[in-house]
Amino acid sequence: MTNGPFFVLAPMDDVTDVVFRSIVAECAPPDMYFTEFVNVDGLQSIGRPKLIHKLAIDKNSDRNIVAQIWGKKPENFEKTANEIVDMGFHGVDLNMGCPQKNEVKNGCCSALINDRDLASVLIKAVQRGVDGKIPVSVKTRLGWNEIDLSWHELLLEQKIDMLTVHMRTRKEMSSVPARWEVMKEIVKLRDKISPNTKLVINGDIETRAQGLEVAKNTGADGVMIGRGIFKDPFCFSENSPWESMPPSQKAELFLKHLNRFQETYVNGERSYQTLKKFCKTYIHGFDQASDLREKIMHTQTAEELVSLLNSVVV
Repeated sequence: MTNGPFFVLAPMDDVTDVVFRSIVAECAPPDMYFTEFVNVDGLQSIGRPKLIHKLAIDKNSDRNIVAQIWGKKPENFEKTANEIVDMGFHGVDLNMGCPQKNEVKNGCCSALINDRDLASVLIKAVQRGVDGKIPVSVKTRLGWNEIDLSWHELLLEQKIDMLTVHMRTRKEMSSVPARWEVMKEIVKLRDKISPNTKLVINGDIETRAQGLEVAKNTGADGVMIGRGIFKDPFCFSENSPWESMPPSQKAELFLKHLNRFQETYVNGERSYQTLKKFCKTYIHGFDQASDLREKIMHTQTAEELVSLLNSVVV
């Protein structure tokens, strides 16, 4: 880790896969990476072959890589955590913050804020599974409908190694500014209950400079950037070159991303459609960029995308 706050790439479904993490690593690597979140109940079922690619690791670029998991059955958390150790991950994180309806309806992720007995059981299951070999962490929110520090108190009582807090409630989703100031209260709780637990702040942080300032003002040990990576693949850099880069270089990086995607998912493990999430990241800042993005969104194959990107690369 670096001196001062450490920086973390957030877990994002269909975004922070092994391919995109390798792109970020070449642009400006963070200190720690999270995988996409993967369902343990699915992994320990006949659906495993469709999910296991989410836990792929690139030994060259995935430094300090943390596997994020979610689900409902303690036995599957324990078994998966044990496997994650053997896979070579540097940590395992329990997703107790995702606010999406499907996950919440099934009593998972942020729904665990309202099922604290189960939340504690799941953490203990993962701690048994890793058997002290790698750190155990939790990512969550400020509360369900309102800020509820008793939730963070309970999590800290589990003596987890790291706690990441998205500084909004589940109800707020992403509709209000992140409440960074509340981290000061969580820091006080941490110092009292579990001094060795690292605290990571998440929400609305888009650049390294901004993250340094937020960490300084709140006392957080680490800074997690999520959606900011869509605006700038170099967002973890002290001096990002992204805005001054010519469109052709950005398109070349998109081509590199596409080529690695095709090399990695040779058996169709991941849909080509997921690449479109990155369209606005790479294609912007020049005349007709909007028109090109629209054409890209209508493509159905990687070959069509290559043809369109080649029209920009000169």
